[in-house]
Amino acid sequence: MSNENKIRILYVQPGKYPEERVIEHTLAAMQTLVGGDIEAVYPWKDNACIVCDDEGKLKHKPLNRLLEDYDVLSGDFFVCGLGEDDFTSLTDKQFRYYEKLFRDPELFLPTPIGIMPMKCTPDQYKRLMQERNASNRGER
Repeated sequence: MSNENKIRILYVQPGKYPEERVIEHTLAAMQTLVGGDIEAVYPWKDNACIVCDDEGKLKHKPLNRLLEDYDVLSGDFFVCGLGEDDFTSLTDKQFRYYEKLFRDPELFLPTPIGIMPMKCTPDQYKRLMQERNASNRGER
């Protein structure tokens, strides 16, 4: 398969550092990455977008990253470039910017007034998720 059938993206999973991936430029490949039907979100003006599962929250996928100051992304997502009428590869500049923006995993802690995001390492995320799961099963 030639490179014109692939795009370079930033793949972001809950509790992990983002990673560079080169994926097939197909709907099936994108749906596999996000685990469902895709939805594109356009919060920026630099010809980049977020592609996520359009039912991530309804499926109760783990909270992943804060989006600006108004939303939380659920489940796996990726950032890619935007062409005139299709997704494209990220430029080097875009890749560096979004890798820094989504660098640190985030925990979402319940508070009396809603959830509070807190940056963490993958190890901290994993440990807290294990503690939460044990607590939910009554193993503490």
